Parts: sequence; C-alpha cells; structure tokens
Amino acid sequence: MGWFSRRARGAEATPTKLDREATRDDLAALEAFIASRRGVEFYLEPETTATDTTVVAIAHDGEWIRRRTGTPRAAGAIARKHAVPLYEAARTGYPERMRIWSRAHPERHAR
Repeated sequence: MGWFSRRARGAEATPTKLDREATRDDLAALEAFIASRRGVEFYLEPETTATDTTVVAIAHDGEWIRRRTGTPRAAGAIARKHAVPLYEAARTGYPERMRIWSRAHPERHAR
C-alpha cells in the first residue's frame, strides 16, 4: 500500500469555490462609497483560491470597504469612470490612515 493510495478518488477533479463571485451589488457599493466620500483611492487585491479579485476603497480619513470586482479590468473601469487612483496592494501596501481608522472603529470590521 502506497502513501497516496489513501486519497479520495476524484478529489483532484472537483474544484472548490470557497467564496462567491462579484455581483452588481458589490460594484454598486464601491460606486456609492466613491460618491459619498472624498479622496477615495482603490487598492487592488489579486484573486486567490478563496476569493475573487477585490478592491479596497479607502477614503481621505482612512474609512474603507472591501468588495469583489471579478477582474482587475472591472476594477480599472470603475476607477477610470470615477477618476479614482488605482494601486496594486501587493506592490504599494495600504496607507497608514486605513490602519488608524480600523483601530478607532473596531466594531466596523470585526471578524
């Protein structure tokens, strides 16, 4: 008996989707955030095995939301439409004002 013979048959062929895909509500939430706050910037987060491509929208005061966009192209389209800067979070990191705001409002983003 080999080590790998105990594996469930067909396990490799069944993809697992741990999270949902982007919806119109996700995109509408980003647009509403942009419209109701000033100085908004987008930070693009790449797709992972657990979630779709996401964007963190951060306002001038550090308030933020994270929503799925489906693809980087969709995130770029919203950013261009509303003249919002778009950064790659993996390259630039997140601004300190986001961390400060999160510490001041733990109830909003408790996990």
